[in-house]
Amino acid sequence: MDLTFLLVLAAGVAGAFVVGLLIQKWLTDKRIGGATVAAERIVADATRDAETRIRAANLEAKESTLKARGDFETEVRRRERDIEQIEQRILTKEEQLARKLEEIERRINEQAHRDRDLISRERRLGEKEARLSQAVDEQRRKLETIAGLTAEEAKRQLVSQMEAEARREAALIGMRLEEEARETAQVKAREVLATTIQRLAPDYTVETAVSVVDLPSDDMKGRIIGREGRNIRALELHTGVDLIVDDTPEAVLISAYDPYRREIARRALQILIADGRIHPARIEEVVEKVKKEMEQHLKDEGEKACFEVGVHGLHPELVKLVGRMKFRTSYGQNCLQHSKEVAWLAGMMAAEIKADVKLAKRMGLLHDIGKALTHEQEGSHPELSLQVLTKYNESPKVINAALCGHENVAAETVEAVLVEAADGISAARPGARRDVLESYIKRLAKLEEIALSYKGVEMCYAIQAGRELRVMTKADVVSDFDAHQLAKDISKRIENEMQYPGHIKVVVIRETRAVEVAK
Repeated sequence: MDLTFLLVLAAGVAGAFVVGLLIQKWLTDKRIGGATVAAERIVADATRDAETRIRAANLEAKESTLKARGDFETEVRRRERDIEQIEQRILTKEEQLARKLEEIERRINEQAHRDRDLISRERRLGEKEARLSQAVDEQRRKLETIAGLTAEEAKRQLVSQMEAEARREAALIGMRLEEEARETAQVKAREVLATTIQRLAPDYTVETAVSVVDLPSDDMKGRIIGREGRNIRALELHTGVDLIVDDTPEAVLISAYDPYRREIARRALQILIADGRIHPARIEEVVEKVKKEMEQHLKDEGEKACFEVGVHGLHPELVKLVGRMKFRTSYGQNCLQHSKEVAWLAGMMAAEIKADVKLAKRMGLLHDIGKALTHEQEGSHPELSLQVLTKYNESPKVINAALCGHENVAAETVEAVLVEAADGISAARPGARRDVLESYIKRLAKLEEIALSYKGVEMCYAIQAGRELRVMTKADVVSDFDAHQLAKDISKRIENEMQYPGHIKVVVIRETRAVEVAK
């Protein structure tokens, strides 16, 4: 029983296993069939989609091809039009070139014809020149035979005559132009000087060598003289002046050629008279005190002069020297007054001609600064002016103005010329200066001696106090041109050999007289 059960059980298990296998096979076949159907469906869908895409791509390709063909055809037609236009321009240029070639050929033919004509003319001219040269040579030989001169000699004579004539004409033209310029310059100069002098009318003339000190009474004269003259001797000893006590009522005179010492004596005497104590010790004390005060007085006078003239920025030592010029004289003329006058004149003339007024005034005030030192240092006042102006850093223009007219130095600026002219005006006006009679006579004699030393001078006269020299010449010896040159030579020699204030005018007179007697 057990075996049967086991057999039945085994058969049941085997049947169940077979049934399971059959069921699994059926399921597997069923799944395979479904998958196959799905696969066929997918393939069919993919095929339809691919066909659709292929048809769309074919359509798009056809459209692109048609569009490209249209663009190509349009570009071809555009290029064909451009080619036609280029061909038209080329044809036009070819026609123009053809016309130009024809014109060039025509001109070449004309030029060849002209060249042939020119060659023919040159040949004929060459033949004529040869014949003319032969004729000229023949004529020259005949002229040389007739004149007895070669061509070179005749040429030299002709050139010499032409040169002499040209020089004469140039001299005449130069004289005329110089005379015209002189007349124009004189008219303008007269206007400027007249306007300037009209604006400046100083009343100062000649500086005296005597100072007057007023006294409160004549009794003071005895006190000034002192016992046995000891007071007056002490005063003269310490001041270096001459004290004159005479019959002049209530006054004593101080005489000295040095204005500086005279001023010290005058101030000291005034202090002594006011104080009332007059004896040698007091005199010495007061004189020393006045000498110390004079330094400040010089500075004050210099600052006052600079303020009056309108010159600023001077070195303090130059200001002091300007003040010292108040106590210096030249030919009797006060140097400070003269310098201020020159500064005013130069400034006004500079204003008239639109020059530098400030520079002209500065030049005028300092042009004689060396005269403030001539009593203390060796050398002429131009040399001292050069030293002091250079020492205190004045400009070269101011230094040039101080030297021009003295050391044969030419003026470098218009203002320097104005200062030189103003110097002459201030020094030469009537009453400005006085001269020693002997030196005055010697100067006049020297002027006439210089003029008479020249050939052709018949007589001469120094007139207008030596300001003008008139020279009469022989008409048969001195020509008009020679007279003009003679005036220049005499004036140059006077400048080189003589010293004189102001200017000297040289007038050369040439006169031709024709005399006949009616009978």
